Formats: sequence, structure tokens, C-alpha cells
Amino acid sequence: MRLFRSGVVVSAMTFISRIFGFARDMVIAHGFGAGMAADAFFVAFKIPNFLRRLFAEGAFCQAFVPVLSEYKTHRRPEEIKLLLDRVTGTLSAVLGAMTVLGILAAPLIITVFAPGFVATQDKFALTVDMFHLTFPYLLFISLTALAGGVLNTYGRFAVPAFTPVFLNLSMIGATLWLAPRMEQPVMALAWGVFIAGVVQLLFQFPFLIRLRLCPWPRIKSDDPGVRRIVRLMGPAIFGVSVTQISLLIDTIIASFLVTGSVSWLYYSDRLVEFPLVVFSIAFATVILPSLSQQHAQGSLEQFSRTLDWALRWIVLIATPAAVGLAILAEPLLCTLFQYGEFTGHDVMMAGRSLTAYSFGLLGFSLVKVLAPGYFARQDTRTPVRIGVIAMLSNIVLNLILVFPLQHAGLALATSLSAFLNAALLYRGLREKEIYRPDSGWRSLLLQVAVATTLMAGLLFFGVAELEQWLSWGMMSRAWHLGTWLVGAAIVYLGALTLAGLRWKKLLSVGAEAEAEQKSMG
Repeated sequence: MRLFRSGVVVSAMTFISRIFGFARDMVIAHGFGAGMAADAFFVAFKIPNFLRRLFAEGAFCQAFVPVLSEYKTHRRPEEIKLLLDRVTGTLSAVLGAMTVLGILAAPLIITVFAPGFVATQDKFALTVDMFHLTFPYLLFISLTALAGGVLNTYGRFAVPAFTPVFLNLSMIGATLWLAPRMEQPVMALAWGVFIAGVVQLLFQFPFLIRLRLCPWPRIKSDDPGVRRIVRLMGPAIFGVSVTQISLLIDTIIASFLVTGSVSWLYYSDRLVEFPLVVFSIAFATVILPSLSQQHAQGSLEQFSRTLDWALRWIVLIATPAAVGLAILAEPLLCTLFQYGEFTGHDVMMAGRSLTAYSFGLLGFSLVKVLAPGYFARQDTRTPVRIGVIAMLSNIVLNLILVFPLQHAGLALATSLSAFLNAALLYRGLREKEIYRPDSGWRSLLLQVAVATTLMAGLLFFGVAELEQWLSWGMMSRAWHLGTWLVGAAIVYLGALTLAGLRWKKLLSVGAEAEAEQKSMG
């Protein structure tokens, strides 16, 4: 039950963060819509945000947490503290230099990541100006991810999961208070990102101090622990972050499409990220320290059982979420964003890409849970090969689908490549007998299929057309959307229960793994 409780805690904190995130996006959509200014900001923010997910929360955490878990299992407290000091110092030095170079090379970077902006000088110049403020976010948030990795390893999951709330609050405040006071209002969003990076880092310090693990930076790149982390990080960049690379490729191609394409992809991606982050990444976050410790202890059976437990929950949650997002794409976008500058046309266009992204939600989720099965064992080479295959497939699919489907084709290509990534990760774990599925999968898949079909029928035949949603006010939209979401949840959970799903057994999988872990000391 400990793993399940930890997952619930992370999900709850992440849910709070995402609610504030939706409030942030509603405020931004109301103030800036999906025009030139919004496109410029989303590109200026997407680049450091992409690098954050690639290096900090992606490759770094996947390399750092297993090594830290091993130190926690086998080393003395003073050795753990020394490792943290040296990792922090080395990471700060590297990221500090990268930040300076990034700011100096801003025009070149924008040209590479959004080449379609070059033809529109005003949009290009505005993006470069905002990038000067948003890029330092990479330094602050990477150090925040380091602190979060420490806290997660020591079972303090709530604090790192809650920390992103400060980014949302900062950007909301910047939009409502700072933007009206600036000559170029959208620049306020860039300032909001910069401030949020500082606040999120400072928020972690008291909790590290309480654990007596607040690092004092020391640069020593030849430290054995640091060298292992760096060695694991290189391959992990591709293995864990292929989805982010695919999204960035989408942005590059979308910069050549009609104005608004970047924003439509952004808003639809934000909605598909909600179940992905709240549930899938929450479970991945919780199981990585456990898997790392189980590998360090040599408990292969326990390792497989923990992975199996997480995969069952992913299938239970991501499958109905994907179907619900596809059917409710336009009502969700309409209810959350269709105010002020965000038009009904924007709802319809973003709805197309959201439907395409929702198709891949299960694939995205499986990747998040399967990847720790490799990284916990400090195997980063296998996910590299798989990640490269998936990324190249995404590029090919982008070029095939963008012409008939425009921006929605980019989203569909990302979804298809995610399933390929997940399938190859799964096959690798099975072939090496690292993961051995427990009994009951066939009945679970049948139960989920039946329950999801009934839920889909309710939504498909019951939800009103887009024209009706556009005619309603905010409160009517929220009431109808909430009613349908609650109704869908009742039908899905009720159908699962009637189909014979044993909830106690599902919870006990985590309990059994925890009991074995304790018995091994």
C-alpha cells in the first residue's frame, strides 16, 4: 500500500498544480489568444521547457535517482552528502555556462527551433527578446529537479509534486498585473517564467535542510559518483525524452504552417498532459526509487511485480482518459479557453490536434512507466536505440501526415511514434526476462475494454454539438462538462466493478512488493 499511497499523494499534488495550470492557460488564452504574440511566447518558453524535460526531469533524474538510491542503500550519510555537493556544483557550472551561451546565441537558436518565424521579422524579434528572459529558467528548474530527486529518493514525494504550482501562480500574476503595465504586454509572461524559476528553487531548500541534505556546491567532475551519473545521462536523453523531442519537431514544422498552429498544438498538448502528468508520471515518479532500491538489493521478482503493478494502473487510467479526451476535445477546449481572444475557430482547430494527441495517451503513459524499468537498472543504452527508432519514425510520419492533416497530422505522428516506443521498450524487458507479467492480464484488458466502450457510448451520444457549447456562458459550460465527466466516471467504474474487477487484489500487488522489500531489510 505504500507505493499506492505515494502515488495518490503525487497525483493529488500534481492535480492541484494542473488546476492552477489550467487557470494559467485560461488567463493567457483570454489575454493573448492564438495570435502572433502567443506563438512567439510559446516558442520562447518551449525551448527551455523542452531542455528542462530533456536534461533535468528526463535524463538527469533518471540517471541521478538510481545512483543516489544505491548510495542510500550501501554508503554512509557523509558519502551521500559529498555526492550531492559535487553533483550540485558540477551541474551548476555546466548549466551556468549553457545559460550564458544560450542567451548570446538566442537569434541562432530561434532560427533553428522555429525557422518559419524568420520570414516575419516582428515575430522573430519578439521571440528572441522573450527568450533572453525565459532561457535562464533552465538553470533554476534543473537545480529544482535535483532537489526533487533527493526528496523523492527519501520518500518526500509531495513537495516536488506541488512545486510547479509556483510557475502557474507566477504566470497568472504576470498576465493580470504586469502585462497591462508593459509597453509589450506579452513580455510579462517571459518575466513570469524567470521569477517562477527562482521561487521554485528556493521553495525546496527548507525540506532539504530538514533532511540534512541541503548541498553546498563543489565542482569535482572526476568524482566516481558524478562520472557515473554523467555517463548514464548521455544515452538517457534519448531513451526517456523521445516524446519531448517529437513535440519539439512538431513545433519546428508548425512554425511553417498558418499563424495559430503553434498555439493550437500547445493548448491541445496541455490538455493531454493533464492525465499524463497527474497519473502516469506520478506512478513513474513513485516507482523509480523503489525499482532502483530493488535492483540494488538483487530482488528480481519484486522488481517485476512493482513494474507489473504500475502497468495495470496505467492501463486502467489512461485508456478511458484517452477515449474521453477524444470525444470531449472541443467541449474541454471551449470550456477552458474560449474567452476573449481565443475564438470558436481556435477551439475547432485545437480540437483536431487534441483528438490526435489523445490517441497516443496510452502510448505516452506506457513509455513513462516502462522506461524506469531500464534506468533503475542503470541500463541507458537500450532505451537509446529504441528512442532513436521512435524519433526517426516520428519525423517520417510528420512529413507524411502534415500535408493532408496540417497541425493535427503532427500530433497524430507523435502519438503513433509513442506507441512504437512503448512496444519496443516492453519487448526489451520481456526478452531479457526483467519483466514477467503476473496472471490476470487477459481478464483485466477485457474488463477495461467493456467499461471504456460503455463510457464512450454515453459521451458520444449524449454530449451536445460544438455550436451549443459556444452559445453557453462559462457557468453553463462548466456545469455540463462537469456533469458529463462525473457521469462518465460512474459508468466506467461501475462497469469495471460489475465486470468483476478485484480492486483489493489490484491494491495488494503494491502491498506484497512492499512487504517483500521490508523483509529483505
